[in-house]
Order: sequence, then structure tokens, then C-alpha cells
Amino acid sequence: MVRVYAALRDRLLVCHGSGTVPDNWATETRLEGHDLECVAASPDAPETVFVGTFEDGLFRSTDGGQTFERLETDFVSEAVMSLAISPHDSDVIYAGTEPSRVYRSTDGGDSWTLLEGLTDLPSESEWYFPPRPHTHHVRWLEVDPFDPDRLYVGVEAGAFVYSTDGGETWNERPEGSRRDNHSLATHPDREGRVYSAAGDGYAVSDDGGERWRQPQQGLEHTYCWSVVPDPVDPERVLVSSASGASSAHTAETAESYVYRREGDEWHRLDDRGIPMGDGVVRTVFDAPATATGSETESELGSVVYGVNNQGLFVTDDFGDRWSPVTIDWADALESQTPRGLAVIDA
Repeated sequence: MVRVYAALRDRLLVCHGSGTVPDNWATETRLEGHDLECVAASPDAPETVFVGTFEDGLFRSTDGGQTFERLETDFVSEAVMSLAISPHDSDVIYAGTEPSRVYRSTDGGDSWTLLEGLTDLPSESEWYFPPRPHTHHVRWLEVDPFDPDRLYVGVEAGAFVYSTDGGETWNERPEGSRRDNHSLATHPDREGRVYSAAGDGYAVSDDGGERWRQPQQGLEHTYCWSVVPDPVDPERVLVSSASGASSAHTAETAESYVYRREGDEWHRLDDRGIPMGDGVVRTVFDAPATATGSETESELGSVVYGVNNQGLFVTDDFGDRWSPVTIDWADALESQTPRGLAVIDA
């Protein structure tokens, strides 16, 4: 059974289905009326899910998304923009806020500690978020699957930042890194590999974020938003991208695309079953995660889910063919821009 949490602008869709079979899924709507920003779930704690909102702080469910409680935190603001659950310990959760701060919980979200020093970095004075230029935020958090103390941070906009000691110290803007990182990803079979989808393009690192390459050949739309590697082949990558922020995020002016990188070039995945082009906002991807040590860990193959304003879609061959997942997708959702996606094989 696969569980999909799709964070839209004003609601969370909790979807249940049978693996890559796109029919007969059950869907419930939760957290209606809240301005959602991010969602995180772990197969090692399959009943627990965290949702960050822009104005109402952090929510947690311990019953698979059936009910939610608002957590009391002492974050710098109620704007929780990013979340990550450690693949090494599901009780360790990271939260990123606006303005940019990183917090860590080691008890499943009951208490939180500020990881200080992020805004003491030399480039902080250059960080800003264009729609609200007086501020900036932590758009993405990623924990290295090989090292629980190695943390990757995307500040929107201004810097890629990483820590090698669990947030005690920070390193910023390494060689070749992007400045406007929207999403980051790692691969459980390739130590040191980090992927970035950023407003200023795509980048990849092979040494844990210390140096970056920027392979762009064939990527005609370079305002990248979401990135996911092939679960069984770290050399294959999907990104969603557009020509700029308006065409990525605003349904009335949307025009976004999905690209796949194999070898040295990017190829646009036209006519593969996932909506692209006029009226389609950028897709948010996630590959289903399985519990640590699960015997089914490799059986999922090259499965990826993607959500945009046209619905939820799934591929089992890393983008060759996509199928719409049969869920309750109201017409009103076509004007929304999905904020996050978390998929677990529960």
C-alpha cells in the first residue's frame, strides 16, 4: 500500500492506493483553509506526517493523516517553509522557516532546538525572496543518507549551505553551487551525490556539496523547481522547469515542462502522459520511500509520482509513460500550485 501526501495551497490530500496501479485510490482532504508550504513523512514511522504552513506553524499527525495537531514551537515565525525527516532516525526532524532559520527535533517533534549560526554567514546580507524582498527563507532541507550529521540547506534566494557536524557550523556557496535552490535530492546508492533544482538552473555534486557541476545541455527551460533521481540509477534525473517564476507558479500564466537527463543531455518528455506546456504549473516529484532494511526496497524500481495543477500522476519506468492516479481532483484545484509531495510505501 502506497500513501501519498500532496500539499496544495489550501489543503492536504491524503491518498492511498495499490502501488503503481492508478485506479481505485481513496482520498481524504485535511487541513483545509491553511496556507500549506511543505510536507514530510517517513516509512520508518508510517503513521506520522508533518505539514508546514505559512501562517499557522507546524502540524503533526500520528494516525496516517486522519487527524492533525498544531505543535507548540518557539520558531522565529509561524512560517514553516521546509521539513526533512532523517533517514537514519525518524525521531530526528529538521524544520526551516522564514526568515531563514533551521531547527532540529530529536524526539519526533515534541521539542525543537535552533541550529545557530546560519544567518551569521557572510553572504546573508545578499539573501532575499523577490516577492517579499525584505526577507528570505529556508526553501529545502536534505539529510545525507550516508552521514546523519551532513545536512544540506537551500536558502531562497541566496545560497546553498551545508553542514558536516549536524548544524554546529555552516559552509556556504561552494564552488559551482546555485544561489536560488528550490529543491535538493540525494541518492541512497551513490555516496556524495547531491542534486539541485534552482531558479538559476540545475546542478549536481559528487562530493557531498563541496563542488558542483552545472550540466545544462538540452535543458531549454532553466527555472528549475523539483528534482528526483531514478531510484535504481543515480545517473538518470527528472526535473520540472519553466522559463521563469510566473510561468512556473501562476496558473493563469503557467507554462512548465518535465525533462529527463540520461548520459550527457536533457530531453523534454513530450507526449508521455504527464501534462506540460500552457496552463500547467511546475510539477513536484517524489519517489516512494520504504522502511530502512525493507525487503521491498528494490522492488519499487523506477517509480516516481508527480503532482501539478492538473492532478497526481505516476510512472514506473522513470518517465517513459505516466498515468493519472484516480483521485478526487476538483476543478478548483486547477488554479492551485502544489507546494509539496511525500510518498511512502507503507
